[in-house]
Amino acid sequence: MVADRLAAYLARLGLAHVPPASAAGLAEVQAAHRQAITFENIDVLRGQTPAIDSDSVFAKLVERGRGGYCFEQNRLYADMLAALGIANRPLLARPRLAMPADFIGPRTHVLLLAELGGQKWLADAGFGGSFVPPMPLEDGASAETPDGARHRLRRAGEPHGEWLLERSGPRTTTDGRARDTAEWQAQYSFDLAPVMPMDLEQANHWTATWPQSRFRAGLVVSLVLPAGFAALTDRTLSIGSTAAVEKRELAGAEELRAVLAQNFGLHLSLAEIAQLDLFDL
Repeated sequence: MVADRLAAYLARLGLAHVPPASAAGLAEVQAAHRQAITFENIDVLRGQTPAIDSDSVFAKLVERGRGGYCFEQNRLYADMLAALGIANRPLLARPRLAMPADFIGPRTHVLLLAELGGQKWLADAGFGGSFVPPMPLEDGASAETPDGARHRLRRAGEPHGEWLLERSGPRTTTDGRARDTAEWQAQYSFDLAPVMPMDLEQANHWTATWPQSRFRAGLVVSLVLPAGFAALTDRTLSIGSTAAVEKRELAGAEELRAVLAQNFGLHLSLAEIAQLDLFDL
């Protein structure tokens, strides 16, 4: 079953070969995942708490062609990395994008800590605000991505051994929350404490049901492009590259349905669109 699921996952990503269990293979899979499987909170807006067990996320994201948010995306990614021979475990993070520097929010993002040849790597296929590349877990490690951004990891200090992921680059290749500046901006902070399955269930449930959760407040959809980023926030569609961003406001439910299908590969019925409560039907 594992081999069959891996084959189906790679087909979903458009990969005709099995990537090696190496840093290059990790980077290839992560980029393909983010360009093929849309980040979205549609089920949350429809009043559902997404199931995050392996069977459920595989059925939804691979077999049914849907997307999901971080708890779903990185559950699938963890399973498939393990099938490729890349050991990994989950970590919980505090999102920091567009937050005040002194704000300490809840741990509502899950990422992965992978291991390759004795080296630990940050692996994240589920951050919806921008593309995050795999990076070695080293203080000062940096990486550049085709969307014109730079990324950096650094130790955030004691006493909890926290790490900080930062980004510098154009706002056009994010979901719009980042500042357009060459200065470093915090994406999220995390530590290496063990994360149990029930920790993930608790964080997922809270994220999906807390009235003030970002994912309860409105539609959040994004997809990484080869050298850019596409995002849909409620009725606003933005498609950005390193040079510019094109924005437009959607006029109605039919246009929303078409954009979800054409730009994000999400095929919803008008009844499902109505549950998003963005337009009168």
